[in-house]
Amino acid sequence: MQQLRGREGARVRRTYREHARRTKVTWTHRDYDPENFAGSDPINQALSAAHVCLYGIVHAVIVALGAAPGLGFIHTGHERSFVYDIADLYKAEISIPVAFDVVARGSADVPADTRRAVRDRLFELNLLDRCAADIRRLLLPDSAGQQEGHAFSEDVVNLWDESGAEMPSGINYADEYEVDF
Repeated sequence: MQQLRGREGARVRRTYREHARRTKVTWTHRDYDPENFAGSDPINQALSAAHVCLYGIVHAVIVALGAAPGLGFIHTGHERSFVYDIADLYKAEISIPVAFDVVARGSADVPADTRRAVRDRLFELNLLDRCAADIRRLLLPDSAGQQEGHAFSEDVVNLWDESGAEMPSGINYADEYEVDF
């Protein structure tokens, strides 16, 4: 795990350097204080804004799929550990290049322009569908989304039954089962 973290850290640092070179934005290191957003330089503000947007989208996808945001495999000990794990899959492609591009353009409003640029990039890459497919592939036994002979469909919701059978939702079963309250 320590090797994985070390390699991931090196990959991200290399990604920051590459985008700094590409955009000619001055880059020293990732530096931010969550309590003082305005105290950061423009590139660190843009990175923070871009990453937060990405976290929000990934969180929404995780919850929509019924997964636990705190599940965490790489990140642990936080209620959004799984969000950070999944978001890390997309930072080098989405939030990091967007942040450097916004700062390179000389934006007058770095946070707002970064949020809009991330929104556009997410739409361009169809991230919602892609993220949902990636999470299913990570959590389900095979990439087709099959689990113990059951097909996964986001359009079908079933109810659990103690017999082990799935029962269709959206039906009032009160008449079939005599229940007194």
